[in-house]
Amino acid sequence: MNVKGMAIVLAVIFCATIAQGFPMFKGGRCLCIGPGAKAVKVADIEKISVIYPSNNCDKVEVIITLKAHKGQRCLNPRSKQANIIIKKVERRNFLKHQNI
Repeated sequence: MNVKGMAIVLAVIFCATIAQGFPMFKGGRCLCIGPGAKAVKVADIEKISVIYPSNNCDKVEVIITLKAHKGQRCLNPRSKQANIIIKKVERRNFLKHQNI
């Protein structure tokens, strides 16, 4: 490979590594769009996921998976039900790490 070809290959590799550091979306890629629901029936909840702020999304997201294949719902993280859920998840995680 000649010097010109080697310079082009190095330039492409350099540009590719630089481009990975730039955020593609200004607000991040959050899973929840909009404010979310204020509450969900407790009897319909199958699974709860709390996603904390990260490089992908700069807000807390509370995602509820519903029973009977009814899909998922996002809870407003500022709602009373979401605050209770977040505290329970944090307490469970704390206790789990204490037992190790």
